[in-house]
Amino acid sequence: MIEIVPVENKKQLATFIDLPHTFYAKDPNYVPELFLGQQDLLSPKKHPFYQHSSAQPFLAYKDGEVVGRILAIWNNNHNDFNKVQEGQFGFFESINNQEVADALLQTATAWVKEKGGTKIVGPINLTTNDVCGLLIDGFDKPPMAMMPYNPPYYSALINGANFTTKTDLRAYWVATNTASQRSVLLLEKLEARLKRSGIVLREINLKDFANEAKKIKEVYNKAWDENLGFVPMTDAEFDFTAKELKMIVNPKFCIVAEKDNQIVGFALGIPNINEVLINVKRGRLLPFGIFKLLFGLKKIKSLRVLMLGVLDDYRKLGIEACLYGRIIKNATPEGIIGAECSWMLDNNYMMNHAIEQINGELYKRYRLFEKAI
Repeated sequence: MIEIVPVENKKQLATFIDLPHTFYAKDPNYVPELFLGQQDLLSPKKHPFYQHSSAQPFLAYKDGEVVGRILAIWNNNHNDFNKVQEGQFGFFESINNQEVADALLQTATAWVKEKGGTKIVGPINLTTNDVCGLLIDGFDKPPMAMMPYNPPYYSALINGANFTTKTDLRAYWVATNTASQRSVLLLEKLEARLKRSGIVLREINLKDFANEAKKIKEVYNKAWDENLGFVPMTDAEFDFTAKELKMIVNPKFCIVAEKDNQIVGFALGIPNINEVLINVKRGRLLPFGIFKLLFGLKKIKSLRVLMLGVLDDYRKLGIEACLYGRIIKNATPEGIIGAECSWMLDNNYMMNHAIEQINGELYKRYRLFEKAI
């Protein structure tokens, strides 16, 4: 018998967060999420998402054992901005059993329907600004920072629950040894052309981080407004994210494009902390995990470019390729062997072309599913 139980206390929440550690115990590519980070993400008292929206975690039990989990999500800001009435599901984990998967997805769907939803989309781990998508191709390597990972059979389970494909997402790998020469040559020509138009590239100023973050937020909220499922970040949400990222941001990998002292585009690359977290048992920093993290940060060999946006009036000028090129140029002396550029919509031809121009290799695919209620 399968029982679906809503998470209502700290003990259940800890079980919810820790469940993947059991599921992936023998998977060499599994990277545990930090427990404290997941706890904050799921805590209405700590995460600013819950100031305007709601979510409910559920656990699945079969014969007394935990066999799955799911988060049902109702994002009022998303619905208001996109003029829809839809919910999301995230944090999906299940044993390879269609009955269990059906029970979890049906529970999340029913919860969304009670909110007035006419559709459910996922997996999205809270919002599209967080981890989202289901890995469908590229299972041979660990995930990059803030990217999902799951067994191959999850796709069949979700399809089996009568969900269909909404869209696919791309992740590109750009190796510095094959991309450097071409990107730097391209960079010099494009930057010279941009300067003639009054556009210059520079590194973010960490000493003026609060002001820089404010300017970047304005570009972010405008540049992504046509992206699938996008919703502008509130000030509280952006500040929450910026505070977390500041701890690992290297200005050499955070580049802005300016015209007349106004930021018109930016790219943010972060060290791939998953290289370190893969060795932090059960995502616990204490008592010894903190040392692995601190010492491991200096040895990281890869990046993830997780944000890149250019205002609409400045697209098709080559700014995107310049931003990528500048990060790669800066990465080489730092001992970085490559960067993942993710995620990109399948139909975002301009951004995909910009990455392909610097020899980016499409090496992972992710999928979002949907179902009418």
